[in-house]
Amino acid sequence: MALIVKNNMDSVNALKELSKNEKSRNKELQKAATGEKINGAGDGASEYAISEKMRVQVKSLDQDDRNAQNGISIFNVAAGAVDSTIDILRTMKEKAIDAANDSNSDADRAIIQKTINEAISQIDENALVSYNGITMLDGSFNSAVVEGGTYTHLTNERLSSETTKDTPLIELKDRTGNSLEIRTQDRVVLSWVKDGETITKEIQPLDFVTTERNPEYWSHNAAWRRAHPEVKPYNEVTKPYTLDLIIADYAGDDLEVVDGSEKGYSYVGTDQYGEEVRTAGGENAITVKAKNPGIDGQIAGFTIAVYDTDGKVLKSATNALDSFVETIAAQNSSEDNALVFQIGTKANQALKAGFRDMRSTALGLRSSTDANQVLSVSTQADANAAINVIDSALQKALDLQTKIGAQTSRLEYTSSNLIMSSENTQAAESVIRDADMAKVQTAYARDSILTQAAQAMLAQSNQNSSSVLSLLQ
Repeated sequence: MALIVKNNMDSVNALKELSKNEKSRNKELQKAATGEKINGAGDGASEYAISEKMRVQVKSLDQDDRNAQNGISIFNVAAGAVDSTIDILRTMKEKAIDAANDSNSDADRAIIQKTINEAISQIDENALVSYNGITMLDGSFNSAVVEGGTYTHLTNERLSSETTKDTPLIELKDRTGNSLEIRTQDRVVLSWVKDGETITKEIQPLDFVTTERNPEYWSHNAAWRRAHPEVKPYNEVTKPYTLDLIIADYAGDDLEVVDGSEKGYSYVGTDQYGEEVRTAGGENAITVKAKNPGIDGQIAGFTIAVYDTDGKVLKSATNALDSFVETIAAQNSSEDNALVFQIGTKANQALKAGFRDMRSTALGLRSSTDANQVLSVSTQADANAAINVIDSALQKALDLQTKIGAQTSRLEYTSSNLIMSSENTQAAESVIRDADMAKVQTAYARDSILTQAAQAMLAQSNQNSSSVLSLLQ
């Protein structure tokens, strides 16, 4: 072998191996220090990009879960306030039933009225419940309501499905086809509550006299009419009252009758989204509708009672006629102000929750124009009407409570799914990025030994070159 001093290739090769082993050892040392086999794009470009996306996904899912948990907290606060309102309405119904009993004097009813007044004020307090400054039950965060607002619709599915608005009262039948046995000489009492005021009308007998054109008179010329003075241009005719005619004559400023048969199916009306509402049973039914939309036009309760000539209640007729249940609630026109809970990692992956107005005015318990005008139980008739009003208010509260409960349940499922997704994504990211510490330690020990060996060989190769000096002495 030639002896050279300018290019010591053995030393160069040993230095190269030493550098390579040191770099490898340093990488293994970094892996051991971080616990990750991918510490940068240089360790694996595609793996690094995938794992970074997964890390973003995990953080996003964790934030979604926090959003869901905050949403559950908001729902729980709202549900608590609605629960309180439901309890108050239960008590109010108890008091109204008490006031409807004639064992109470007017003085007793006045005391009960004070209790009712305080209960209604507390319902308004409940509606102001808030979370982080968000007042939820005052209508501020309602879902969209069609322009102009919705009308109160009260539907009766206890009457025969063949009943139309032109069916005479004395011919009415129940759902099973049995006659209600209403007679012309009976008395009907209508009661409804609008703007906190109870309005009562009595109709007896159940027919009326009107005039109609006499076709015989109008079919002849003037000469014939003069020759027959006994033939009158108009005849008096007795007609039976129908529900439509009673409403038109006695409550026409506030109410009208909607007959689903006019549309050929079980039509009731249109809801807050402008969509058609049909009867629950899918059959034709009679609906009483408020003449005016929104809270100002709201009809909070509608009562029909039938009495015979002795003043006794006709139970079968009253039970069938006094079964008008609110199918569409009156709401003011509103934009979509529902709360939005972002529960997904993509834009618009969200849950929207609207809270309807739960103040006493929206429940029909207080006038929207006069705060001092509240639901009355001051008389036996008022108390009877108040029972249906409170039932309607209870239904509104229960509907909202059911909706809140369903959305809370959904968010709980969503939270569980988000937690599972986060764990699974993190596990997948771990497979790509986390280091096997046993392999890292083994590789580090190997590279440390190789580095030490390379250092020794570099020293030896440098020593070998120094032997050339002996030739130069």
